[in-house]
Amino acid sequence: MSSKILMKGNEAIAESAIRAGCQAYFGYPITPQTEVLEYMARRMPQLGRVFLQAESELAAINMLYGAACAGVCAMTSTSSPGFSLMQEGISYIACSMVPAVVVNVMRGGPGLGNIQPSQADYSQMTKGGGHGDYKVLTLAPSTIQELVDHVGLAFDLADEYRQIVFVIADGMLGQMMEPVELPEMRELRPPPAWALTGAKGRPKNIITSLYLNAPELEKVNQELQAVYRRIEANEVRYDSYLLEDAEIAVVAYGTAARIARTAIRRAREAGIRVGLFRPITVYPFPYEALAEVAGRVQEMLVVEMSAGQMLEDVRMATCCRVPIRFFGKMGGVVPLPEDILAEIEALAQGKPAMVAQKGA
Repeated sequence: MSSKILMKGNEAIAESAIRAGCQAYFGYPITPQTEVLEYMARRMPQLGRVFLQAESELAAINMLYGAACAGVCAMTSTSSPGFSLMQEGISYIACSMVPAVVVNVMRGGPGLGNIQPSQADYSQMTKGGGHGDYKVLTLAPSTIQELVDHVGLAFDLADEYRQIVFVIADGMLGQMMEPVELPEMRELRPPPAWALTGAKGRPKNIITSLYLNAPELEKVNQELQAVYRRIEANEVRYDSYLLEDAEIAVVAYGTAARIARTAIRRAREAGIRVGLFRPITVYPFPYEALAEVAGRVQEMLVVEMSAGQMLEDVRMATCCRVPIRFFGKMGGVVPLPEDILAEIEALAQGKPAMVAQKGA
């Protein structure tokens, strides 16, 4: 590890990908993630690697697909409307079982929305935004250091499972600066044996997502589902903060979680026993771990920068064993620690817990 340096989130994403061995980057500028593309435009040619600004997000995701089929360690990044445009290509990559990394630095929506931070792409990223029975392993960092670590991890997981892996961030994480420790530069990996590298002297490899024979496509789907079961068994990640003696559990991820930590610290100073449960993988969601928390606390508060998309997973995890209160901000409005503290105090004062939406 090198010493700490101050980096902007988007630039940290790019440098982390380079150090993880990213050989090709394809992207299209869209705020608030454009600095990823700008950074890659400078650094990748310096290292003799591929940088290509595509004519659209549709082109970028299909360039990523082509590079991945050729066994190239590759990545794209975008923001919410661009991510929506990529869905067809993402479905193709998922079915083709080739490794690739996609970073989505979310902004306010729906539609073109605005460039402010949001978490409103949760369902699209964790439930499969495109057609077909597929899911995508999705990592949700909450600090710039975690952005660095999780981008590197995303490349490892993509290779291990031969699947596309998402890193979900938002405009605040992309634009803020924090000290980070960067990993050492990895050696570039050679193309895997399954890659389309030319078949001279060996049987040809075939990679496709087109199966006209239904039983054959069912077999492919069964193989995909087996991969998802392995991911769900081995890759669930989460974190907790002051949960050991908590009577109230706040559940939040990403930027909402780091804001919630400040509110929890203040609530603790006021004598309220509250802690944080933070999913790090939002697919696979840490259902069992959160169910165990639900058996220990009296109430839960779910905080999101959306209308309550993760809330549905929290309900499934807890099976309504504990009252759940919801606090959400939408449209790019970021919750303040005071907002979350007020919700915690309301629960501590015995006000009825209910699933209620408090939007902007």
